[in-house]
Amino acid sequence: MAERAASATAVLVCQGRATADGRHALGRFSDPVAWELLDPAERVVVDRVRADQVPTEAADRLAYEMVRRSGLTLVPRTISIDEAIRDHAAGQLVLLGAGLDARAWRMPELARTTVFEVDHPASQQDKRRRTGGLAPTAGRVVPVAVDLATERLGPALEDAGFDRRAVTTWVWEGVVPYLTAEQVRATVAQVTELSASDSQLVVNYQAKSWPTTVMRSAMRLLLRVSRQPDPLAGEPWRSLWRPDRMRSLLSAAGFEVTSDHDLFTLAEGLALPSDNDGSLRNGRVAVAVRR
Repeated sequence: MAERAASATAVLVCQGRATADGRHALGRFSDPVAWELLDPAERVVVDRVRADQVPTEAADRLAYEMVRRSGLTLVPRTISIDEAIRDHAAGQLVLLGAGLDARAWRMPELARTTVFEVDHPASQQDKRRRTGGLAPTAGRVVPVAVDLATERLGPALEDAGFDRRAVTTWVWEGVVPYLTAEQVRATVAQVTELSASDSQLVVNYQAKSWPTTVMRSAMRLLLRVSRQPDPLAGEPWRSLWRPDRMRSLLSAAGFEVTSDHDLFTLAEGLALPSDNDGSLRNGRVAVAVRR
């Protein structure tokens, strides 16, 4: 298994959720645990965003904007996935590429659910350090160390107590763009093998968008020129998907897509600032059921 550091993108996502808690979509979005999962140095920019303290230095402004915009993107994404989990009560929840996901520590609806958190070993170790003093709201939280890019999912999951005969909710959030198209297909095939009838797969993916790709590249270039840490450096996008291609992939694997919306549509009524609409139009959440 290749040596690799814990995911820096997972930290950025967690920072985004921490900035949004109590500020956006009140009554719909809440993640007070995100703050608890951050180290002190990672909270500095979160505090600035929450206080609307825009830095004057260009380099600091870049980091500020990355975290702020991450928060705006994560509000509709988190709400839609949370609702899909609530609407499909299952005794098993598998988070593929769990990162610093806080659902097992903030969702009381999971009190009778075993949550399997699948991630790369380095990220798993970092997550255990950060959650050490926190009490989960889920019935059980089971870490499962798997590198989805190189290892099969089934053996590690079943060794951890996963029951492929039981109806399961699968959540694949914030991972698909970082895998090649072939790795995405292979993972979907493995999920199919492990899914009982009526199991649900929730997939967050990124649609093809030339402006978004250019903006992302420009942001990384500015970070490099300003000698600021680049959380995306070791985790480039490797696959983008049109909705029809994602539907075909899931259908061929035995999953019926019941919904697939862009984050812009999912953000309707949430009164989010409009300056992040481009990112919202390209991020998507699909929900599919195993037939």
